[in-house]
Amino acid sequence: MGQYVAPLRDMQFVLHELLAVESELKQLPAYEEIDADIINQVLEEGGKFCSEVIFPLNHSGDREGCHHDKTTHTVTTPKGFKEAYKQYVEAGWPALSCDPEYGGQGLPLVMNNSMYEMLNSGNQAWTMYPGLSHGAYECLHEHGTPEQKAQFLPKLTSGEWTGTMCLTEPHCGTDLGMLRSKAEPQGDGTYKITGAKIFISAGEHDCAENIIHLVLARLPDAPEGSKGISLFLVPKFLVNADGSLGARNPIFCGAIEEKMGIHGNSTCQMNLDGAIGTLIGQPHKGLNAMFVFMNAARLGVGMQGLGLTEVAYQNALIYAKDRIQMRSLSGPKAPDKPADPIIVHADVRRMLFTAKAWAEGGRAFCSYVALQLDKELNHPDEQVRKDCADEVALLTPIIKAFITDNAWTATSECLQVYGGHGYIAEWGMEQYVRDARINLIYEGTNTVQSLDLLGRKILQDNGAKLRKFGAKVQAFVEENGTDEAMSEFITPLAELGDKVTKLTMEIGMKAFQNPDEVGAAAVPYLRVVGHLVYSYFFAQMAKIALAKQDSGDTFYKAKLATIRFYFARLYPETAMCIRQARSGSANLLSLEADLF
Repeated sequence: MGQYVAPLRDMQFVLHELLAVESELKQLPAYEEIDADIINQVLEEGGKFCSEVIFPLNHSGDREGCHHDKTTHTVTTPKGFKEAYKQYVEAGWPALSCDPEYGGQGLPLVMNNSMYEMLNSGNQAWTMYPGLSHGAYECLHEHGTPEQKAQFLPKLTSGEWTGTMCLTEPHCGTDLGMLRSKAEPQGDGTYKITGAKIFISAGEHDCAENIIHLVLARLPDAPEGSKGISLFLVPKFLVNADGSLGARNPIFCGAIEEKMGIHGNSTCQMNLDGAIGTLIGQPHKGLNAMFVFMNAARLGVGMQGLGLTEVAYQNALIYAKDRIQMRSLSGPKAPDKPADPIIVHADVRRMLFTAKAWAEGGRAFCSYVALQLDKELNHPDEQVRKDCADEVALLTPIIKAFITDNAWTATSECLQVYGGHGYIAEWGMEQYVRDARINLIYEGTNTVQSLDLLGRKILQDNGAKLRKFGAKVQAFVEENGTDEAMSEFITPLAELGDKVTKLTMEIGMKAFQNPDEVGAAAVPYLRVVGHLVYSYFFAQMAKIALAKQDSGDTFYKAKLATIRFYFARLYPETAMCIRQARSGSANLLSLEADLF
């Protein structure tokens, strides 16, 4: 059922040649001993696990799905999932970037990020079991009490226990201010929590002995809306003082959602009937604490989109080189065969290049943001930490929305390469399309990410964060603007930078008069800024590839071809999106709802 080979060469290009991570990490005391050899060895071993252990379970896990026992409220994962998770834990992968104080290996997030790309290529549904634990770990690490950290972080770090985020409810959707779950104080520092949560990924399963649920609920004196939400730690099994597992907590899976994709992951309806929990952070400040988890999850969803783009591309490429059909329009390319391999056809190449460009651009972008996160958390200079935090805040909604939008396109194009066979389950491509579709929806829909980018991250601070990033783009343009060989990349990058500045000012002025202008412009606006980010990284990669194109390594020739395709075929989307963003809200909102 297809294959997956970790794209180590391109990962090494991004990490070592584009981002110079070794020298960057040496500025961070926590990582000054990390060198290129360590990075390469870890990723090579991680790639083997992903291709040899979890990739073979991807198709079978999708076909089998999870099994829910309504009597015991237990969930059994597809055949092989539990055993693969045991191998994952025994190899120490959950602890890769965790704090050594709690048993972690203390490696940088930029390495963990690359590992998660490979995991999601190998098996997105399986990866969601350990993946959400990282968000729970980060949330507790930042906002947990000393007692909570001591009791729960070592087990989350080791992977012996997993974590979930219990946010929304049947009537809420994204509007968490409407949630109704209640938390009653018991007078001993604990709370009894009652309510119903839906869409809880990995909410119940048989891979780990305990599951740590992070649950949003309201205290009795809570104000209405989002300012009245508190966050609670609710374990599946209560934990005794000595760390052993105690009584079963009444937080149960009522049903598994019947879904379009990610069938191998148990997306649960969770019912809490007086479940015992402890408060995380301050009362009524639960969303502040949960945003640590939610932002980690948004970056993680971007990695899901990237992982699916890469594995779909790899398999479509193999098929296109092997499948023979028709002759090239310019004459036979395989005269010894009854037809040519379909990779000779221009539009097949367009589809393959589309996926290849979205994968390579996304890899550079995600790795860069992960490195900025490492610097935000560990750099000795306070101003550097602040600048990196601003940049991560700006770029997080773009990672979540732009990459998953592109993955939906890329997986669909890769399915199209297969023709009719792409629609047939046994080839595996239709699963990638189905799995990719959820990534545009959960952890805040891509419209929510677009509103966050334009409304909160840009207009709310009068464009300060965007100007900081724009200054980096402008510095690169000025540094390379006189290089004739770079003009085909620098010119569109510079033009787009100017257009983004003007577009932002125009929307900001309109928004003063009518806030609906933000909602009307947000989605195409994010696409434009996403292209600015990709253009910036593709131009940097082009500079490296141009300098090494005569080295004898054909990697750089392929890299330049991909970059030229991007600027010729994908970048022009910006013109359409700018016109859409400028068109205003009247064409969307002037018609009365009952006339639709």
